[in-house]
Amino acid sequence: MKLTADTRAAIARMNISEPTPIQEKTIPYLLAGRDLIGQARTGSGKTLAFAAPLVEQCDPSVRQVQALVLVPTRELAIQVAGVTEALASSRQLRLTLLYGGRSLGPESTALRNGAQIIVGTPGRTLDHLRRGTLDLCSLRFLVLDEADEMLDRGFAHDVEAILRGTPSGRQTALLSATMPEWVANTATKHLRNPVTVEVDAGMQAVPTVEHRVYSIEKSDKIGALRTLLDQRDGAPIVVFGKTKHGVKKLAKQLDALGYPVGALQGNLSQNARERVMTDFRSGALPILVATNVAARGLDIEGIEQVINYDLPDSEQLFTHRIGRTGRMGRTGEAITFITPEEERKWREIERALGRRFSRKPWRTLRQRAVA
Repeated sequence: MKLTADTRAAIARMNISEPTPIQEKTIPYLLAGRDLIGQARTGSGKTLAFAAPLVEQCDPSVRQVQALVLVPTRELAIQVAGVTEALASSRQLRLTLLYGGRSLGPESTALRNGAQIIVGTPGRTLDHLRRGTLDLCSLRFLVLDEADEMLDRGFAHDVEAILRGTPSGRQTALLSATMPEWVANTATKHLRNPVTVEVDAGMQAVPTVEHRVYSIEKSDKIGALRTLLDQRDGAPIVVFGKTKHGVKKLAKQLDALGYPVGALQGNLSQNARERVMTDFRSGALPILVATNVAARGLDIEGIEQVINYDLPDSEQLFTHRIGRTGRMGRTGEAITFITPEEERKWREIERALGRRFSRKPWRTLRQRAVA
């Protein structure tokens, strides 16, 4: 790959010696200036796949914003910035994070001081554009990470408004673990003759993850969860709930029962969210109860188990949740509870994934354990 010595050295410092399939296929196209639609399952190294070409396309002598990476969540913004910063600093490029839940002042100062790479969420990025603190007239490289969500109803309006503020000649890359047909269709109006790279389009569920699916009564779920948590070996576990209120309530229940648990949901302040993630990464709180905010792209080393306490609303969210474990070829386990009320939704998810999962009744297992 035609990467500069500085970028190669930065990658080597990450202890990376060989590219993953998505990196091997994507980086040469992006270095050649092509627009790109890239799909590879979660945990496959997509961030480095666009970060390396991104820093190569930026000119350290130009003190204007030259690259913008848009991501759906604050946590993912911080993570993507960490990978990109490691490459950018080796080439004396300045990177700034833009996301809500904190003061605009420091971000505005960083932009005035000549930030060249921006990693941000759509709402805060658009806020800076409208305030005049962000100028994208010199933008060369635009990335939509988790593109299926970025172009969906929740973010589409803000993303469209941001794109209108960028030069038409920019290079654009869309990357995601899932790439529904509608995303590719929508992307055509934003990209110029894009190349499409699909590493594992037919593999909706992570192959290194073992699935355990249980039919269960709603009233038995908390007891079943406690049984699973009591069997943990100290490795990080993510428990997914459906709503902010439900996640908050479940985390409180587990905390009162003595489990080392943190909660991640949208109503938390930014400082609180960052504290939770710091404690989870460090192992101080090895159990994370989260809404789908944690399902998108977060890479926490060593997560051995994901528990779907509540069923997600779509097969895409199921795929993204499961992708928190079994990353970069490691093994992992996914446990899914299905109540009678969720039967129809589960059938829809299985049908969309094109796969039937074996299932056992939880009550039978519990009675055997007692016996």
